[in-house]
Amino acid sequence: MDEEPVRGGALLRELALPVRPTTEVLDHAGFLTDERTPAVTAWVERKTAHLPAQMRSEISEWADVMQNGSTIAPRRHPRSDRTIRNHVYAALPALDSGATTLKSLREVTRDDVVAALPAGGTDRSETLSGLRSIFQVLHGRRHVFTNPTTRMKVGMPETRTPISMDVPMLRRLVVDPDPTRAACGSLLIFHGLRPCQLRTLSVTDVIDGRLTIAGRKILLAPHARATLNGYLAYRERMWPNSGNPRLFITQATAGRLTPVTGKWINKVLGASVQALREDRILDEAHASEGDARRLADLFGLTVNAAQRYTATVDHVSFAEYSKRTGQSTTP
Repeated sequence: MDEEPVRGGALLRELALPVRPTTEVLDHAGFLTDERTPAVTAWVERKTAHLPAQMRSEISEWADVMQNGSTIAPRRHPRSDRTIRNHVYAALPALDSGATTLKSLREVTRDDVVAALPAGGTDRSETLSGLRSIFQVLHGRRHVFTNPTTRMKVGMPETRTPISMDVPMLRRLVVDPDPTRAACGSLLIFHGLRPCQLRTLSVTDVIDGRLTIAGRKILLAPHARATLNGYLAYRERMWPNSGNPRLFITQATAGRLTPVTGKWINKVLGASVQALREDRILDEAHASEGDARRLADLFGLTVNAAQRYTATVDHVSFAEYSKRTGQSTTP
């Protein structure tokens, strides 16, 4: 059966149909040709609108390859919108500096890149990563003659020492009367899930008191199991006919197949998901006396990532230092 594809969202608006759910269904059925400009493309155009025309064209070419990937050599996988935004944010100060005297990225030299880089730390690492991504793509597509970032050392970003969260706040979170908040909080406080894992959990990932994540089976803590059961009962009452396979859904996503956003989860919790995860890992690091392998197995960390937490085990607190030296901890 030959069907004429539905183009864009204008016709749907004329028919008084909700654009996003309808386009998702049509796209899944293969009947949609979406002619809307992707949000990240429009965002890149706004951020680079002040640059010279040729430079804007080159950045646009890079963004297109990053978003859609490339099937011609050198092949590339598509990158997330977040990656594209991060690279643009990091590289933009250097691009602004070059735009004062240059009209195209073809004119950029290694000395120009060195002069535009911050002195060191995270800013230098992120700026060079952003510029390297741009020049690698453009050089591979033969839009620039040379890659001035070749063999330049990115350096390591500055690491932040993880800190513990307020214990009374954590206790209030896991016994909160809101079933969604209590379930999200319990999974983070007891099991330290990653933000993306919490957002994309499926209902079928919770079976017989066990949680399946990335091939790992996690035995749920009794309290986490109880709050999840409470949330599942709440979910069934609120959205009994929802076809969304995700564990956590909202009024907006119940009729769709998409996961909730990280911003929504942070709002529900009233705290950062990443901060709650770090608190749990930090607690395990101290309970295990700095066992990096245990952290790697429990939380899916690399050894290097685990060492960021185990390094805090040997830190001497101010109170302990005062006890050892005989100094008072009070003013």
